[in-house]
Amino acid sequence: MSNGYHIMIVEDEKIAGKVIHQHLKEKGFQVFLFEAPEEALLHFQRHTADLALLDYKLPGMTGEQLFEKMKEINPLTSVIFMTAYSSVEKAVKLLKMGAYDYLTKPIEMDELDHTIENALEKVTLVKENRRLQESLHEKFSFQNYVFNSEKMQQAVNMALRAANSGANILITGESGTGKEVISTIIHYYSSRKDKKFIKVNLSAIPGTLIEAELFGAVKGAYTGAVPRTGKFEEADGGTIFLDEIGELSPDLQVKLLRVLQEREITKLGSNTPIHIDIRLITATNADLKELVKIKKFREDFYFRLNVINIDLPPLRERREDIPLLIDYFIKKFSRRENIPIESISKEALNLLVKYNYPGNIRELENIVERAVILARTTVLTPQDLPVFIHQASPGFTDPGSPVSQSLSSVEEEGLTLPEILSMTEKRVIAKTLEKFDFNQSKAAKALGISESGLRYKMQALKLV
Repeated sequence: MSNGYHIMIVEDEKIAGKVIHQHLKEKGFQVFLFEAPEEALLHFQRHTADLALLDYKLPGMTGEQLFEKMKEINPLTSVIFMTAYSSVEKAVKLLKMGAYDYLTKPIEMDELDHTIENALEKVTLVKENRRLQESLHEKFSFQNYVFNSEKMQQAVNMALRAANSGANILITGESGTGKEVISTIIHYYSSRKDKKFIKVNLSAIPGTLIEAELFGAVKGAYTGAVPRTGKFEEADGGTIFLDEIGELSPDLQVKLLRVLQEREITKLGSNTPIHIDIRLITATNADLKELVKIKKFREDFYFRLNVINIDLPPLRERREDIPLLIDYFIKKFSRRENIPIESISKEALNLLVKYNYPGNIRELENIVERAVILARTTVLTPQDLPVFIHQASPGFTDPGSPVSQSLSSVEEEGLTLPEILSMTEKRVIAKTLEKFDFNQSKAAKALGISESGLRYKMQALKLV
């Protein structure tokens, strides 16, 4: 897994440092060895590393102090500590500071290789996440599509990978999760980006008019009908996005299925087929599988639509993104309204992070917009938030869950942002452990951390 990764080793024991340096160099990595932390820091300022192996005891400063200085320069570098003085307390402290893992000397090369491989996988994901967002922001102005969560990264990655295919895509997720934005991303990253992108919300069109709206009509097709071009013909060569596809009646499902199979439409009142070349993206907040079971949605139509499925998580399942979104919306509405809002208080942030958002991102945006407009000071406070936010249940998790019960008694009011994020981390780890029946190996892989890292976090967060 070398691929040109840049690795720094800071080790004052010459022989140990050279052995690790040679081992990693043979693996194809770009490796730089330093005995003095000051020299390592100077190198890091000029050439930021992907990963750093730091001895804990160094001349002049500790590995921990070096780590703190490195984080100020680039917090994305993954750091693995090496020490002959193993202790759970020290490991927990380092991991809480953001270290990826902790190895005890003498270093076993197999264990080192395994740990480095996992750490670089995480580095790759973080880089890809940043690249995706920068590309979305700069190229297509999707600035409000902010995320750090793994679930959103997976969804956007899938959308970009599928963009240039000709496959039909079904986007699922609750209202307000960003299905239309994802469809737009797919279109503008596809080879059809210079062609038309037609959006149709099926739930907003009366059932009697949907067929004419989609396929067009000729004069006299029905009472008062005039010649009209349908959305499919209008989108020829480009992309058509049908939102709320679950609202389509069974008879129209049959007609649309035929369109997808034969790649041609027939206008209402006409017998002449028209060939079309379109990319179809559909979306729904309904459970189509359930609708298939109760015979309200055709199974063959469902499989035709669902070649690639992109499922968007609700905001309550990606709480780590909430502070980022709040910050973005504060800046957006402060500029628009010319109101100098500087930040949000930790009490107000705490309330917003705990809320469950049935309306998802759209609801959060409305809440922040209202708060900015009604703000009493330059800092948003709980008094600027709607009453229903205050009345909402403070719980993060299902109280019936055996691990989650340990979270319900925590006093959350007045916590700082790091404390809120720590509680969020505790919730995510607890739920992941439950999901994999407390198999730590599977849970660690799902979380993107090492098993030892998971064990240390479990101890630090008092989950064991």
